Amino acid sequence: MSDNTINLQEKLAKFSEHWSPRVIAEMNDYQFKLAKIQGEFVWHSHADTDEVFIILDGEMTLEFRDKSVPLAAGEMYVVPKGVEHRPVAPRECCIMLVEPRGVVNTGNTGGSYTAQNDVWL
Repeated sequence: MSDNTINLQEKLAKFSEHWSPRVIAEMNDYQFKLAKIQGEFVWHSHADTDEVFIILDGEMTLEFRDKSVPLAAGEMYVVPKGVEHRPVAPRECCIMLVEPRGVVNTGNTGGSYTAQNDVWL
């Protein structure tokens, strides 16, 4: 067991790229990832896992084909597995994602927003 705490603000200050999640911790097979987002992401889903969005700073909207869910700092939302969604943030928003190790950020959609996995801070 590590005695080191993880300071989220210090970790967020170490990168500026949008849509490029960075791993800060693992628990069992789950990773805790920090990301900065801005603009519209691609429509995608994760067939085998839920995905947790925790808003640390700023505001974003999770768009679904039939609704939109606005989220602000201090709020979280669990996207059920297999549900198509798209994060949107008009201004920079800092989030934490919680998902199993190896999950591709764009699901099976692919494209230029697909980030490298297991990039640690």
